[in-house]
Amino acid sequence: MLYYDDAQEPIPIDDLALAHLKVVIATKLRRNESFTLSWRHPEGDPAGRSTIWLHPSIPLRFVFDDPVPPPLQPEWITAMANSANSSGGITLLTADMISNGEVDIGTRNASDIDAN
Repeated sequence: MLYYDDAQEPIPIDDLALAHLKVVIATKLRRNESFTLSWRHPEGDPAGRSTIWLHPSIPLRFVFDDPVPPPLQPEWITAMANSANSSGGITLLTADMISNGEVDIGTRNASDIDAN
């Protein structure tokens, strides 16, 4: 889960996706760079997508269900980092999107994903 600013409700993100996202976000914010993060609403929520603006002055908290960090896939981090550097920002990829073949993290940028 990702807590954004002073929001009481977290943004639900599975541990594997959040671990990859944390690497990219920390790198960008450490460089004092701002960008957007978009994601599809999870099942059970009204259909749609959301976007937040990430800036070094906005507090974030990453909360993981599993105390053991998952193994990271460099291709996934690269895809997210490339996306963060685009005008569209990061479109969050989930493990389900990758395993279902919605995106091939080895050959496409995350920004190539249709977020609609």
